[in-house]
Amino acid sequence: MRDLEIAKQIIQNNWRDGFTIPTSKLYPFQWMWDSGFVALGTSTYDINMSLREIENMFSGQWENGMLPHILFHSEKEKTYFPNYDFWNSNINEGAPNFPKSSGITQPAVFGFILNDILKNHWENEDVKAFVKKIFPKLVKYHRFLYKYRDPNQEGLFFIFHPWESGRDNSPLWDDAMDKIKIHPGSIPNYQRRDTSIADADERPTKEQYDRYVYLLELGKKYKYDGKQIAEESPFLIQDNMMNAILIKSNNSLIEMADDLKLDSNEVKEWQQLSMSNYDRKFWNEDLETYVGFDLRYNKQLLHREIGGLIPLFADIPDQAKAEKMNNYLQNLSDRGYYLCPSFDVDSPKFDSKRYWRGPIWPQMNWMVHKGLRQYGFNDTADKVKSDLNELIHKLGFFEYFEAQKQVVDNLHRGYGGDNFSWTASSYIHLNTAE
Repeated sequence: MRDLEIAKQIIQNNWRDGFTIPTSKLYPFQWMWDSGFVALGTSTYDINMSLREIENMFSGQWENGMLPHILFHSEKEKTYFPNYDFWNSNINEGAPNFPKSSGITQPAVFGFILNDILKNHWENEDVKAFVKKIFPKLVKYHRFLYKYRDPNQEGLFFIFHPWESGRDNSPLWDDAMDKIKIHPGSIPNYQRRDTSIADADERPTKEQYDRYVYLLELGKKYKYDGKQIAEESPFLIQDNMMNAILIKSNNSLIEMADDLKLDSNEVKEWQQLSMSNYDRKFWNEDLETYVGFDLRYNKQLLHREIGGLIPLFADIPDQAKAEKMNNYLQNLSDRGYYLCPSFDVDSPKFDSKRYWRGPIWPQMNWMVHKGLRQYGFNDTADKVKSDLNELIHKLGFFEYFEAQKQVVDNLHRGYGGDNFSWTASSYIHLNTAE
């Protein structure tokens, strides 16, 4: 169990008196969905650490309900771009003065994470009291997504920045992002920090980053108000993965409310609307997977990628669709790929080294593994788990990993940041909570 001990030590080393950073130097603050997965892992051996992690994340919630994707608990740390001063989130009057935060959100993971914690600590009255305290804040966050990010009232919300999806530079976003033309003076000067810490070949390109900054400036222009941004943003995407995660967390809120005798009527209304439109909007029969939808140009995003598998985790597809998704994974494994690559290995856009354009991500494997289990695809689920375990054992607790087995044979490390918190926590939960 040496890897398990290493994983716990990594989280301890990344602990900052109440929250974890993803990894030192590269990501020195608290990230939203990273934090959720860390709380999931630490809940298996240190429940107080887990609850403090979540409590600190909600300390940055805005008055409109938004949970920011980054909380800057320290304003002295200057090694990251964009830092709190560049975000300038306080132009929105509802943003807290401390902690400072970014102006965008990330996948709504805390509903299913809190539900998992509650079920596994049902005899702990402190955990029940904590869930009751956080529950209305979670409902408020989900309300934000439906109120400010769903202009057509479909029960499906949009993102206006690729960073919100958690899959920053996925080829999914290329068409929409390439339509953004950067002219001299259209964005402020900035200095990236990530490429001085990590290999530039593993990071988003400069052209992509310029467009990220453009959209960030658009957010500031409208004080991060989703309704105004929806009218102008050239990047306006309903991401099937983020909506699937919201559906999963909605269901978790309903379950927690039933268990704790809380009111979830509002959540049930959202859930009914979301489920009634999800398959119609996101399923693509030709690709046999779920895809995103471009609201600005009224079209599906026709790519296979890891987000299309996450509806399994949310119990969305019927058995026939689920079998097609399972067959896809089995085929990849038979062809010499570790599971699960983050993008279509047959696409010319596939890049097994560059961030979200192909590599394997631990927290995604965690969700896919759980989803496959729910549909009875236990052999494939075991493969998803064992592949991640093998990669970690061979290459270390890195941020993400090479997907091609023949390439891994000649590697001595993973990609991105080392000693990564959600890699450690995903490993811990996968190997101790089943």
